[in-house]
Amino acid sequence: MAMLMAFSCLVYKSFHFLHLSQSNHLHPPFAFLQSFSLPTLHSNSSISLGTPTLKNAQIQCSKKDAPPALDPKAGVSVYKPKSYEVLVTDAANSVAYALDDGKTRLEIDFPPLPSNISSYKGSSDEFIDANIQLALAVVKKLKERRETRACIVFPDKPEKRRASELFKAAFDSVDGITIGSLDDVPSGPVTSFFRSIRDTLDFDFEDENEGRWQSTEPPSLYIFINCSTRELAAVEKYVEKFAMSTPALLFNLELDTLRSDLGLLGFPPKDLHYRFLSQFIPVFYIRTREYSKTIAVAPFVVNYNGALFRQYPGPWQVMLKQADGSFACVAESATRFTLGETKEELLRVLGLQEEEGSSLEFLRRGYKITTWWEEDVDMELSSAWRS
Repeated sequence: MAMLMAFSCLVYKSFHFLHLSQSNHLHPPFAFLQSFSLPTLHSNSSISLGTPTLKNAQIQCSKKDAPPALDPKAGVSVYKPKSYEVLVTDAANSVAYALDDGKTRLEIDFPPLPSNISSYKGSSDEFIDANIQLALAVVKKLKERRETRACIVFPDKPEKRRASELFKAAFDSVDGITIGSLDDVPSGPVTSFFRSIRDTLDFDFEDENEGRWQSTEPPSLYIFINCSTRELAAVEKYVEKFAMSTPALLFNLELDTLRSDLGLLGFPPKDLHYRFLSQFIPVFYIRTREYSKTIAVAPFVVNYNGALFRQYPGPWQVMLKQADGSFACVAESATRFTLGETKEELLRVLGLQEEEGSSLEFLRRGYKITTWWEEDVDMELSSAWRS
């Protein structure tokens, strides 16, 4: 009981929501990297994590007090970025490793703001603006490692125009950058008609920055940002038109959230995941989760936080958030953990897992413990998104 009460006091509650300034002034290029420091909760206590496990006995976690591994394939035992500049650097390094390995379909996903509020629940403009700045920062870091001619692709021309006005100085600071939109893909008469209506309602007058960021050389990397579920089909068409042999990066699209809408009325079919999204390998991935567990003794409810983490070419890792804000590895695998497996690993290391095969286990987990996109392995064109 005492151990459970101590643990309850240690669990880190959540990221604090940091409000971006909404002004009509141009944003200083990359100034947000210093201001977006992750909050830290100080405590003199610690959590005993036990022994990390291996999914399918493939990889082993390194010891916490061991020196940092030089091999990027070894993963990390503890991850605690001090600022978003560290996150950006790690993301850029992961992209560079993947490109060096010949990967052409890449995904980056991490919280664009230090908050536990999803971009679908918070202020959309704040997340949109943060993602634009983060994408530019990743490109700038990537150029330090390898020659890169990046093209930032926006969902439509109004979004592209807005970004070019707000972040003009930031775009100017990145050599060789170009920008585009999903509207650049030739469309049929029906789509063109609806686009013309949209442009009229959005007062889509001539963009004064049109043609400002152009290059005589074709892009070596396309980066898609701020796209919704409905726009994923347009991303596929854009890739087929302009990037069949060029690397493409899906940047902070929260694909796990977007996939859940596929197949619903008014959204693209599930086949979009099977034939297209399944090709994208997550090279830098941090998805945090908050959980709670009811127990029969005080404090009766135990709250705990964890994350599914991947830093290419390292393994997939289940991380438990500790009192100091760091993420400690509790399990690793060469293949992606499902959401259910991630939770089970956290429960196991905390000693809160029910006896296997018991009625309590069934009542807690339920009949279905995986999502449809995690189940349908045989229907996928590629298993890259799991690797």
